Amino acid sequence: MNAPEPLPFDPVDRAAQIWAGRYPEAERMRAVTSLMRVHQLVITQLDELLRPLRLTFARYEVLVLLQFSKRGSLPLSIVGERLQVHATSVSSLVQRLVAAELITRERHPDDGRAAIAVITDKGREIAEQATALICEAKFFLDALSPQQADQLSTLLIAPRQAAG
Repeated sequence: MNAPEPLPFDPVDRAAQIWAGRYPEAERMRAVTSLMRVHQLVITQLDELLRPLRLTFARYEVLVLLQFSKRGSLPLSIVGERLQVHATSVSSLVQRLVAAELITRERHPDDGRAAIAVITDKGREIAEQATALICEAKFFLDALSPQQADQLSTLLIAPRQAAG
């Protein structure tokens, strides 16, 4: 993927300067705009990287979450809670992963109204391949040193915790 020519100015900083002249909270506006732009760039790159495996990063996250669980399975409500996504999003992700035979959707053994997602052997295999690709690409954050990546993660704890 060829990088476009850099602009002679930072559009996020320029927007923050204009914002500051009109509205309060310019620092937070700049932070959220920076965060969202990097999010868009990284998700686009990760999705392109995972496309040959017929995955998106969101589906990959579900596979890894199941792979990390003790039994290779979790109730769908827990998947949504851990990934901090709405139940509707979980259902869509699960449907696509079931169709690809990477997980199965089964009845919860203790609650007949609930469902659990169970990773398949094929799902584990694809998750391992995807993880190798993502790690090799350094999550597309190779402009950050490992220490800077740690600092960024630490800075983002407070807003995540504030959101529940």
